[in-house]
Amino acid sequence: MSGGAKVLLVAVVIAMVASVFLKTESAVTCQLVVSSLTPCTSFLIKGGHVPKACCNGVKSLYKDADTVTDRQTACRCMEQAALMLPGINIDHATDLPGKCDVYIPYEISPLFNCSTVQ
Repeated sequence: MSGGAKVLLVAVVIAMVASVFLKTESAVTCQLVVSSLTPCTSFLIKGGHVPKACCNGVKSLYKDADTVTDRQTACRCMEQAALMLPGINIDHATDLPGKCDVYIPYEISPLFNCSTVQ
């Protein structure tokens, strides 16, 4: 998977999880995003079973990202994190929100622009 696809995958996952973010002062940090999504690493690369800790992190991040600013911050952090995690499968990233019963109003894609997250 190319670097751009990894960034897109992470951005999409973050955007879906962060589709509730945006404040003047962001409550969401890259540290929070990484710690929330770290349990998802194996699934994002290999697929298969989604660990409960992963879904807990996805749901928690989705809940915490309750402003546009928070959601955009989460998205950008996911983009950065994806660059550091080789082997992310975009199909697995696209499937992750639904597997965790989190539904976002956009498709996860390597072409996703974090500044469009509302």
